[in-house]
Amino acid sequence: MAHSSSSRLVIFAALGGNVLIAAGKFAAAFWTGSSAMLSEAIHSLVDCGNQLMLLHGLKQAARPADAQHPFGYGLLLYFWTFVVAVLIFGVGAGVSIIEGIDKVRHPHPVENPWVNYLVLGGSIVFEGAVWVLALREFREVKGARGWIEAIQRSKDPTSFTVLFEDSAALLGLLAALLCVWLSQALDMPLLDGVGSLLVGAILTVTAGFLAWESKSLLAGESVSPEVRASIQRIVASEPDVSRANEILTMHFGPRDVLVALSLDFDDRQSAAAVERTVSRIERRIRDAHPEVRRVFVEAQDREAHRQLEAERDAGG
Repeated sequence: MAHSSSSRLVIFAALGGNVLIAAGKFAAAFWTGSSAMLSEAIHSLVDCGNQLMLLHGLKQAARPADAQHPFGYGLLLYFWTFVVAVLIFGVGAGVSIIEGIDKVRHPHPVENPWVNYLVLGGSIVFEGAVWVLALREFREVKGARGWIEAIQRSKDPTSFTVLFEDSAALLGLLAALLCVWLSQALDMPLLDGVGSLLVGAILTVTAGFLAWESKSLLAGESVSPEVRASIQRIVASEPDVSRANEILTMHFGPRDVLVALSLDFDDRQSAAAVERTVSRIERRIRDAHPEVRRVFVEAQDREAHRQLEAERDAGG
């Protein structure tokens, strides 16, 4: 719950900063006629929409389970993260690339470039502050893991989505600042359009990465190998369990995990003893891993399980 609150804080901070930045960029773009600045303004406006969608996703995912959605609404967070990726690509990158192509084909000098420098410089300061906040949040989440590994294993897309958006924003601002300066210094107005194209390229890469990670989460990711190994040890330590036929896990949200176990129990145990063992396994798994909300245990003979698996594979 504390982590969810800190994620919301980062999103609210990013939203507030982007609203101010977008207003300043649009004003500068219309004043100076800079294509790169207009692309940056659209980028910030898209980011505002993205943060609103992430907040909506967090709210929807927190809804309690009901008859129509017995496992809750946690997967909606992953859906809205995917929508964010589509919005970044379709609107942010698309408009920036179209605007950049038009400016390269029909270049015109940027007027009052000092306005762009002032707005871009201020935007870098604002975005940098939010980026540091998002970076601190993600570093707490990733722990000792490497950056790429932490992103791939993260089940909370808000923790890396805001960080990636702010990283893309900073890169876009630097690209726009450089191209606006070069277009003036070299008297080559088309470089302003190149800046817009660079912003579009940065957004395309960011959107592609976020879409890929969201797709994996929507498809139903299992728990980390460490958590799975822990569940395996808990099951193996139970004297009444002969062997574990199958251990299946799935994340329905960052802190909402389903565990399904197929276990072969000692045939000498009574039904009452098996029931006690099942309750004990469920309690131990939940105590060790609070994110596990549901544990389903199926008592099944090893050979019967193998036969059913073979029939299922043959039918598939």
